[in-house]
Amino acid sequence: MNEEYRRYSLFFKFIKAFSSIGFQGIDRNDPLVLELEEMMKNNNQFFCIFDMLRMKMVFTSQGSLQLLGINPDDLNPYHFKEATHPDDLKRNELGVAKLFKSAHEIFVEKQGELLLSTNFRFRDITGNYVNQLVQCYLFYSPLPNDTVYMVNINTDIEWSKKPRHNFHYYIGKKMSNFRYPDEKLLQIGHSFTDREFQIIRMVQAGLSSDQIAERLFLSRHTVNKHRKNILDKTGKAHISELIYELHEWGLL
Repeated sequence: MNEEYRRYSLFFKFIKAFSSIGFQGIDRNDPLVLELEEMMKNNNQFFCIFDMLRMKMVFTSQGSLQLLGINPDDLNPYHFKEATHPDDLKRNELGVAKLFKSAHEIFVEKQGELLLSTNFRFRDITGNYVNQLVQCYLFYSPLPNDTVYMVNINTDIEWSKKPRHNFHYYIGKKMSNFRYPDEKLLQIGHSFTDREFQIIRMVQAGLSSDQIAERLFLSRHTVNKHRKNILDKTGKAHISELIYELHEWGLL
């Protein structure tokens, strides 16, 4: 793969070229746009630009038709929600809330950037749900309108076979993580079995180990062993710390 394609440097060229006009009226035959479209096609991706303050999609690449079954000129935020697998919907909604909160913080500061990424199952053009990495790059722009833009990149990562509750997620300013996904990038986050994630949700709901054991038809010893494994995986002293973190990152 072209190293420039892997490092996403074309996106920053795109931002530099078109952010001053609010990504409006972009000629799809512009050489830079054509190169980005070629990169998206080769990487099985699409991207869109969203004005976070005006809640408006301002540009979408051609690949949205293949990955979401939606023509680029028709794509709006509702389509992402509608295409999300029902089991991932709550996590998706929490992630969206986190995005808007982060965008507000950047706008108040009138500067800065932030990278948020995780994976969801989306319905594609064939009607099947496929695992896709969603990378969201937020940045402040004073021109042409004072706002925060989001570059949203969806990548088909069906080639990376993960357990159901192995969520990649990252929130921060380490731009080296803004690149074409590889196994190392996708390992960022916590890996839980179905049973562990079920127990995390039940602890979040306020259930004790005895109550969880009764509902799951397990022994108290087994439940506590699962809880210990969860803490060992995450390096947390208390499961409440993990629940707070997962909620903050839009995973609960």
